[in-house]
Amino acid sequence: MKWHTIKIRRSMMRQFLFSLIIAALPCIILPGNAAVAGERSITVAAASDLNFAFKDIAAVFEKETGIKVILSFGSTGMLAKQISGGAPFDLFFAADRKYLEDLSSNGHVIPSSVERYAQGVIVLAVNKSSGVEVRDLKHLLMPDIRNVAIANPEHAPYGRAAMEALKSAGLWDRLKEKLVYGENIRQTLQFIQTGNAQAGIVALSLANVPEITYAEIDPSLHNPIDQTTGIVKNSKDKEAAASFIRYVKGPFGSLVMKKYGFIIP
Repeated sequence: MKWHTIKIRRSMMRQFLFSLIIAALPCIILPGNAAVAGERSITVAAASDLNFAFKDIAAVFEKETGIKVILSFGSTGMLAKQISGGAPFDLFFAADRKYLEDLSSNGHVIPSSVERYAQGVIVLAVNKSSGVEVRDLKHLLMPDIRNVAIANPEHAPYGRAAMEALKSAGLWDRLKEKLVYGENIRQTLQFIQTGNAQAGIVALSLANVPEITYAEIDPSLHNPIDQTTGIVKNSKDKEAAASFIRYVKGPFGSLVMKKYGFIIP
């Protein structure tokens, strides 16, 4: 009987200690969670041509301000559709002013925050291993060029600029059978990098990669690519969003944008 009593007491003690450990767990976990929950961050919808430049700019911005930047790249048209559907972005950096004006008119973007931040440039890109030399748009007609990649002009501003340039040069109808369309300008570049297309038209900001050579296209052949930004109306931190716009347009941001071939207003 005495031994049974001792066993019961030991069992109660183990239950008591177990309860103490369980009770203490939130105290052990909470500091880490609190840091994550309290971390200031913004989510940026950015046109695909900004892929390289914005990764450089965001990394330094985070170190200087402590504000985390979550980048989401895509074609301007697709991102605009997501924002109008209520996607939780704080900022939109588009490759076309019209999309920002439409979002502003429809109440999805703060009108006073809409401003141009850069002008884009398109280039004629060729896969180095294709064995062909292409320095002019008319060279795309050569039989060795079987596929010509451009971004989808229906929702990608760089694709529309490519279409305008080919039409201005009188080549659009003659090249239609060769054209392959990327969902955005980054995917279009990948088509050429991998050799799935021997040549194509991409953004200068993405063209400096080992697999391709490129030549600039006469800008008079297409409408200007006016890249525009704006703060999403439902942004959870409008002050941080505005600070990132200022940073992109500031001394360091402008330097990086120029490095990747953007024209700064």
